[in-house]
Amino acid sequence: MQETPSRFADACPVSGALPAPPPVGRIERAGLWLRDHPRAVSGLQWATVALYLPLVFLPIVLPPPGPDARIWTDFTLLSQALLWGVWLPGVLVSVLLFGRLWCGLLCPEGALSAAASRHGRGRAIPRWMKWPGWPFALFCAVTLYGQMIALYDDPRAAALLFGLSTSAALLVGWLYGKNKRVWCRFLCPMNGLFALLSQLAPLHYRVDARAWDNCPPARARTMRFNCEPMVPVRMMESAGPCHMCGRCAGFRDAVRLEARVPGEELVRTSATSGESLLLLGGLLGLGSATFWWPHAPWLAALSEAVGGQGTAPWFLVGSGGDAMSFGAGAARLLTILTIAAGIALWAALPLALAAGKENLPRLARALLPLAAAGLLVGFGQRTAALLECDARAFWSAILAGSALWSLWLAARFSRRWRVRGAVAVALSVPLAGWGWVIWS
Repeated sequence: MQETPSRFADACPVSGALPAPPPVGRIERAGLWLRDHPRAVSGLQWATVALYLPLVFLPIVLPPPGPDARIWTDFTLLSQALLWGVWLPGVLVSVLLFGRLWCGLLCPEGALSAAASRHGRGRAIPRWMKWPGWPFALFCAVTLYGQMIALYDDPRAAALLFGLSTSAALLVGWLYGKNKRVWCRFLCPMNGLFALLSQLAPLHYRVDARAWDNCPPARARTMRFNCEPMVPVRMMESAGPCHMCGRCAGFRDAVRLEARVPGEELVRTSATSGESLLLLGGLLGLGSATFWWPHAPWLAALSEAVGGQGTAPWFLVGSGGDAMSFGAGAARLLTILTIAAGIALWAALPLALAAGKENLPRLARALLPLAAAGLLVGFGQRTAALLECDARAFWSAILAGSALWSLWLAARFSRRWRVRGAVAVALSVPLAGWGWVIWS
């Protein structure tokens, strides 16, 4: 019995518990600290909510920035710089370093959804919500829509997309589950992305199944916790679904926060076809296309060829506050989809030919470091622009290092040079494309 509906850190032993074994080291103590300080964690979550709401929604009621406005004189520009130049790159880096610590400690939508769940209807989770295709479908839908409405340049677009997402998180939390994060587990558009990236992280909660089963019943009855993202902790082998909140730390003397070799989980655990679809089509394909499409040499000609009379509303097609035609929007969408499909197919075909359809999901994992690096470089370019520095050599080094990491993973997956060569071929076009985007 691992779960009881409690407030927050019910992994703490209740009255009469036998003394737990002392922590082994600093890393494990960090996990136990999170377990034992629920008020501090809750305060941190609500502080993030207090920062998130004005950054996203206040700019839509303020006058638009003037031609001489700067980030230190205009709140709208400041919010855009913090959201897309600091916050989002910082979240990606945190997931790569600490797993889904962002989800468990800082995510404002997760905190709001969990709060709604504590006071909501507590209905059973419907079957449609458990569809395994949601991570890919929602990631692609939100990414495409964000590009169509110029999410990074128009505060109205950011308020619309985040407003829809936050409202849905509150509604799902209020309707379904009790003291659970149903939204985070099944419908968050970033759930699949963070689950993949966390598998590269050097920190994770390791579960010792033997220690779990051998825990004396008298001691086990004195310990309890509430896993809000509904992870079956006893059988947890992957860091993907774990929110790193620390509630289960020390449970049955079997759950410990530990360091590991970055990416080792990709080699040790099995892969699924849905995971490879999200990786190849979502992170690598659409994730790259998100930053490549403005540089497409055919975009202007295609916009003219498609034509189209009439101005599209900003919530369908946008360009940083400027009006755009439906034809220009169609050209943008077609360009993004073409680039995404081209990258995904180029990466998938050599892997499938070398490893076979059955082994494709596992071998595709070798491309995860490069896909993650592409996202970091794409958003990091906005950070560099904010700091007014030339970081092209730095981005190139990150991409090169991630490619070497991918080749190292390929060598761990197979000793056959044919398979390793297929991974190198799959890496070639994404690497060349990023080089062109960075240095053009």
